[in-house]
Amino acid sequence: MTLPLFLLADGALREVSPGARLVLDGDEGRHAATVRRIRAGESVDVADGSGRTARCEVVEALKAALVLRVEALADVAPRLPGLVLVQALAKGGRDEAAVETATEYGVDAVVPWQAGRSVVRWAAERGEKSRLRWGATARAAAKQSRRATVPDVGPLVTTTALARRTAEVVATGGAVLVLHEGATEPLATAPLPDAGRPGAEVLVVVGPEGGIAPDEVEALVTAGARAVVLGPEVLRASSAGPAALAVLSVRLRRWG
Repeated sequence: MTLPLFLLADGALREVSPGARLVLDGDEGRHAATVRRIRAGESVDVADGSGRTARCEVVEALKAALVLRVEALADVAPRLPGLVLVQALAKGGRDEAAVETATEYGVDAVVPWQAGRSVVRWAAERGEKSRLRWGATARAAAKQSRRATVPDVGPLVTTTALARRTAEVVATGGAVLVLHEGATEPLATAPLPDAGRPGAEVLVVVGPEGGIAPDEVEALVTAGARAVVLGPEVLRASSAGPAALAVLSVRLRRWG
């Protein structure tokens, strides 16, 4: 049976060594002490979201926190090329559902996209709150799937900004794959960077409920992206990205 995993603040394990004491408090500590009812003498794993994990013994269980002694540390190397989900804003929480599942599938970063056909709009303070909610969703999904890393949720991009990033990614040996039902090139055979290539990324671009507008597809393809199709079925905004990530994870030998 695997040990429970709890998340510390970002980078909290950077300067930690075996034998050190840690306090797991806040929401995570409260959950561990009062919901999971973990007691002294038990073992747990903790991670700081940046790829470092620690196997710990609980030396004291407080009312809403645990005092831990670090027994061993491990670092999870980043998998290359990195997988990035560019998710268009979508209504009904389907965009956030995509972030959750993509995190469980191992995505390395998420980019929110204000596509032309997105019904949902992020603006000013509301937009930042929504981005932070995506980040919290990714963090919770990382914990549930026992990941040592939490995907970064970047700032909202426009189509113009996404086209610029596309050109940069392709110029450095990466690939940008735009999921489009009208494409003829299968995702399963689209060219990809070599597994393990430093600095390379594979961006998966997913449109909103109404699909990606033709002028947006043209802008991205002109910048170096490839329009690809998953299969004969038309998937929702919540499932298209994760399905594509599953295919890519097999092709890049992350899975299997």
